[in-house]
Amino acid sequence: MFTIGLLASGKGSNVQAIIDHIKTGDLSVNPGVILSDNPSSGALEIAKKEGIKHYCIPEKKYKTILSPETEKEYVKILKENRVDLICLAGFMRVIKERFLKEFAGKIINIHPSLLPAFPGLEAWKQALNYGVRFTGCTTHFVEAGVDTGPIILQAVVPVLNDDTPETLHKRIQEKEHIIYPLTVKLISAGKVSISGRKVYINN
Repeated sequence: MFTIGLLASGKGSNVQAIIDHIKTGDLSVNPGVILSDNPSSGALEIAKKEGIKHYCIPEKKYKTILSPETEKEYVKILKENRVDLICLAGFMRVIKERFLKEFAGKIINIHPSLLPAFPGLEAWKQALNYGVRFTGCTTHFVEAGVDTGPIILQAVVPVLNDDTPETLHKRIQEKEHIIYPLTVKLISAGKVSISGRKVYINN
């Protein structure tokens, strides 16, 4: 069966969304392993609750990237579990060259904006402060740049006059929990292809 590896640093709401879709039968993949750099990550608690293999591999040297030694450990575990696709779900580390080389074209991410607008941290706050009428979320393939990879799916969320960062983020996450499992489903079914920066979804 098509096997995924999930990497998360925070609460793990997208991890839970993917697992929920697996449990309902809508998504036919094996959640092979969940990895986190944060011992307090909600994703690890989800893994324990759901009986999924999991590891915490903290990074002690850097705040935003993985050291070569730590990166090697992540790669080793993912390869041992024979993952076909790596899903970054709120993993707060920039993926570097070795990781990208080892899993070329097999790493995806979810970002809380309509990329290429508002890359980076707290994109919903960026959108609110900028005054846009619409924002949303994007699934994309991961490359060396931050939130620059080829776009797979997007969902639009209107920005309301009385929105706060919290209310806007909540509505964006509701869309994330729809398009991320769908993205995994399409890729696992062999329906996604790339040509240059263009992603094609085949029926």
